[in-house]
Amino acid sequence: MIPSTYPSAEEMARLTARMLWEIEAVSFMQDEPFKLASGQLSPVYIDCRKLISFPRIRSTLMDFLTVTVMRNAGFEAFDNIAGGETAGIPFAALVAERMALPMTYVRKKPKGYGRNARIEGAMTEGQRVLLVEDLTTDGGSKLSFVDAIRETGATCAHTAVIFYYGIFPETIKTLGDHGVSLHHLCTWWEVLAEAPEKHAGVLSEVESFLKDPHAWRAARAGT
Repeated sequence: MIPSTYPSAEEMARLTARMLWEIEAVSFMQDEPFKLASGQLSPVYIDCRKLISFPRIRSTLMDFLTVTVMRNAGFEAFDNIAGGETAGIPFAALVAERMALPMTYVRKKPKGYGRNARIEGAMTEGQRVLLVEDLTTDGGSKLSFVDAIRETGATCAHTAVIFYYGIFPETIKTLGDHGVSLHHLCTWWEVLAEAPEKHAGVLSEVESFLKDPHAWRAARAGT
């Protein structure tokens, strides 16, 4: 059911960050930096997939995501909820259940046999589709999913994620130029603010990355 009450956006961001720490979804580099879906390197990584194994946290965050989207985009703004393969699929299903809407999912590429489809489930022309994913870095990976949705004749002007890096200034422009608004629960800044004391020793490296990721990568490339 759609939750009827919810905290402020700031409190939801803080609580989301705490939950990510609690389930150990935040990882730091050891010897080598992580490679993100965008192909970029990072000293830290968020694994939102872990959320599906923690029912109480999972339920709370899906309530948060649902009300965030409705508050920002409208209570009757969508006809279909689409998950991006693969991490977005369970979260799309949970949001669709709360909003009492059909759920579909979008493949990264055609499966190569049968209908050779990218859209699984029933999506029809004119439907207003919300794309749900686990996270976004620079926004680039969302564009292919959005294009696949639009090829059906449906519209897709909004995407919702649990976690948004919040450190790449081009992200909002990349999505905006494609006609897509981003809705999210928290960024690296909230996660860093809620970091347990035991991680204090590695936070300076993380902060240097978050404040200027391009300079951090350039410095590593030169070593």
